[in-house]
Amino acid sequence: QLQLVESGGGLVQPGGSLRLSCVASGFTLDYYAIGWFRQAPGKEREGVSCISLSDGPTYYADSVKGRFTISRDNAKNTLYLHMNSLRPEDTAVYYCAAPVVIVPQTMCAPVYDSWGQGTQVTVSS
Repeated sequence: QLQLVESGGGLVQPGGSLRLSCVASGFTLDYYAIGWFRQAPGKEREGVSCISLSDGPTYYADSVKGRFTISRDNAKNTLYLHMNSLRPEDTAVYYCAAPVVIVPQTMCAPVYDSWGQGTQVTVSS
């Protein structure tokens, strides 16, 4: 069974940091472009950051550029999102998805509309 499981969310003060993890099971992650998405209450789900295969393009939403870093550890079949300088507007449920389509500097989107449970990130003082 193909599955992606997100973890690492929590409550953090503005300016703080978190590292999200997404572990894949049932398939080999290094064959796919993969990404992070988030959905805040009352808002549409949006692409946060996506990463292609080795040495391929990455995508960051303008709102997170310079603060978030996406990385992948193919040996651990895991995707990460390192989030620094967190802001209240980063509060959302964060999801990972694979495969994704990346248009560099423009957008990333999941190929399938299939989502796991996500991990809640709350930025508040």
